[in-house]
Amino acid sequence: MCDEMTEAENALWLSRRQFGAAGASAAVLAAMPGCSTAQDAPAAALAVKNRAVTITTPDGQVDAWFYAPETGKHPAVILWPDIAGLREAYKTMASRLASAGYAVLVVNHYYRGSPAPVLDSLVAWRTPEGQAKLKPLIAGITPAGTMSDARAFVAWLDTQPEVNTAKKIGTCGYCMGGPYTVRTAAAVPTRVGAAASFHGAGLVGEGPDSPVNLLAKTNAGFLIAIAQNDDASAPDDKTALIAAAKAAGRPAEVEVYPAQHGWCTIDAPIYDKVQADKAWARMLALYAANL
Repeated sequence: MCDEMTEAENALWLSRRQFGAAGASAAVLAAMPGCSTAQDAPAAALAVKNRAVTITTPDGQVDAWFYAPETGKHPAVILWPDIAGLREAYKTMASRLASAGYAVLVVNHYYRGSPAPVLDSLVAWRTPEGQAKLKPLIAGITPAGTMSDARAFVAWLDTQPEVNTAKKIGTCGYCMGGPYTVRTAAAVPTRVGAAASFHGAGLVGEGPDSPVNLLAKTNAGFLIAIAQNDDASAPDDKTALIAAAKAAGRPAEVEVYPAQHGWCTIDAPIYDKVQADKAWARMLALYAANL
């Protein structure tokens, strides 16, 4: 997760490569709609519509946003944000994914304690005020709760006119949302066909509800993109994930990227457009093959 050690490592790495505020801002703008150059824009991006939605779970009402191409039916994707929660950056990322031909539900995983946005950026997580807001909300999330939420999200998506229910559902998650993708795939194995984790935290543990131990309960293909500093802290995790996927008979692409924890999130100071675009392309390939 984005803990104090990870943040300190990222700050040091940023200073070493002289990634100043102007560079960070430019990186974010490059990923925003209308701010890409012609060569960066998708070759056949679809026009997208969106709406705020509310989904009922056993634990309450989830506020979320739903993005989909303006016409037609499409495979659905559940998007789990990072530790700072649902905010404009993740709405932008959901819109981009929808423009590639998916019906995307981006959720507020902190709904049990607060509507979104809890914070307006990942940078706010670093402040004492941001941590004071988030830590009680994080404590309220359990593996069982996440799997219950996932079942509700899948059920909701299957009632939407924009969703092609003949296709499997995908999921993607960032930072603390990374393990939620595996739990989503395990919660509804008959519907979830692909899961992508980007700089995911806590993927390997001893308990039966640890994501590494849930792979055998899924019927999905996996993309597990690991940050280089996360790998340095837990170098055996990638080996454990590869072994577990092989034992479960699940196709899995597990790769350590030359980028720091948080590199895929467009409002992160550590955002790395080159490596984020590579990870994005691998996700689209995963979905094309499995949904």
